[in-house]
Amino acid sequence: MDGDMDDLAYDATGTPQVRLRQWERCWPPDDPHANFKAEVVDYGLLDPLETVRGMSRNLDIPVGPIVRYVLAKWATGGSGGLLELGPVMVPRLWEPIAAAEEADSDEQRLAAYHQLRQMISWLKVPLDDPTVYPEQ
Repeated sequence: MDGDMDDLAYDATGTPQVRLRQWERCWPPDDPHANFKAEVVDYGLLDPLETVRGMSRNLDIPVGPIVRYVLAKWATGGSGGLLELGPVMVPRLWEPIAAAEEADSDEQRLAAYHQLRQMISWLKVPLDDPTVYPEQ
């Protein structure tokens, strides 16, 4: 990782100081993280502080705490999603995908899509119609 430590420093109190910069690199076409890397490059073209400064002004919160909140919220989003779905449901949703990939067949992949669609539509029922469950 060239320069990764150059982006991180600590002040006298031990608070991390991160340098926000654009990143542009090339990677092999078979890189398993190519989509994420492409997004890092694409989103790097934007100035996130434009939004953060506006939030800071409008909410009367300093820029640093907002940036820390945004990073923490994004960085924990995956585990938050797992907590919301639960350790039982995630493997159940993965089963049709794994089976379709094992079969290596477009027909099986389409069948997995339909199975997932049905499972997710079942999960959405109380979101779409909160009256399906009686009030407690």
